[in-house]
Amino acid sequence: MTSTASKKKSVFAASASSPGEAVVTDNSLRIRGDWTLQNYPVLQQAVAAASTQAFENVDLSGLERLDTAGASQLIALLGPERLHSLASAPDALPAERSALLCAVCDAVMNRPEPELPALPVITRFLAETGQRTDGIYQLLKALNGFIGQTLAVLFSVLLRPWRWRVTPFIAAVQETGLNALPIVALLTFLVGAVVAFLGATVLESFGATIYTVNLVAFSFLREFGVLLAAILLAGRTASAFTAHIGAMKVNQELDAIRTLGLNPIELLVIPRVLAMMVSLPILAFVGMIAGMAGGATVCALVLDIYPPQFIAIVERSVELRHYLVGLSKAPIFAFLIAVIGCLEGFKVSGSAQSVGEHTTSSVVQSIFMVILIDSIAAMFFMEMGW
Repeated sequence: MTSTASKKKSVFAASASSPGEAVVTDNSLRIRGDWTLQNYPVLQQAVAAASTQAFENVDLSGLERLDTAGASQLIALLGPERLHSLASAPDALPAERSALLCAVCDAVMNRPEPELPALPVITRFLAETGQRTDGIYQLLKALNGFIGQTLAVLFSVLLRPWRWRVTPFIAAVQETGLNALPIVALLTFLVGAVVAFLGATVLESFGATIYTVNLVAFSFLREFGVLLAAILLAGRTASAFTAHIGAMKVNQELDAIRTLGLNPIELLVIPRVLAMMVSLPILAFVGMIAGMAGGATVCALVLDIYPPQFIAIVERSVELRHYLVGLSKAPIFAFLIAVIGCLEGFKVSGSAQSVGEHTTSSVVQSIFMVILIDSIAAMFFMEMGW
């Protein structure tokens, strides 16, 4: 009989306990019920629902049972300073509950910051080097994967002419090629003038100023024409690709494209890649002609080598293979620039800051890859004797 009575008493006590609540009325908050560990999921929901508002008046008189788990939720709701002042007010709570709340608040406010162990300089250097190496590896891994996806979709589309997107391709050619012609021509013209002036200054001491023509022609046909055009497109067009695709991702337009059953690579990447591969060889050719025109201008004004003589020296001394070597690098540069710009756009997370970060990253990566591939190609062509 005694055990049966104790069981009935415990069941009655459990049913009499009420989970903690945070009742919001206008700008007032009333805490009531049991704020204990057994009601922790309910307390988390109550705190999450009420933590978005600011309260002028807080009433703790309805607080019944309390432990440290409930006190931590009250701190998350009101903050340790305000809860401490409320709990320490006279006649606000019974002494044991007030003491418990004040103790937990003091522990939270006086919690020391964890001290990080001081690592040796060599250890920090090795750790940072490892992190940067892993970051470069992950970057190259993502780039190789995206290049594979782009090539797979490109070959799939080329075999199905009815899926060619001519209008976006023409628009991208105008944006990447025609609109960039003036700046490419002006920049290469000025660089050609500078190269001719420096070459004439150095060669004058040897009495060989006539070879300034060869210097300008070789440098722009093999290197400077395509390299300057690629660097300009890396800064001008790759950033535009990243910003455009990144803004679409922020606005959830890429999700809408996938919902419609369309492939974002086919829709957004392939037209840009093909447009870049068409535009950059044209811009490289314009850069070669404008650079030699700038060199011819300096030769005519400073060295008395007039345009007919300049052209005759170029025809006699410069072979066609130098032009072909320079132009052969343009499609590779164009493909890498377009792929990197689009990939960084797809990497945007969902904020304006992320768009800016990945736009900067696309420009830096594109310029670095262009210079790296150009240096490798220069050594390869030198070893082959081309």
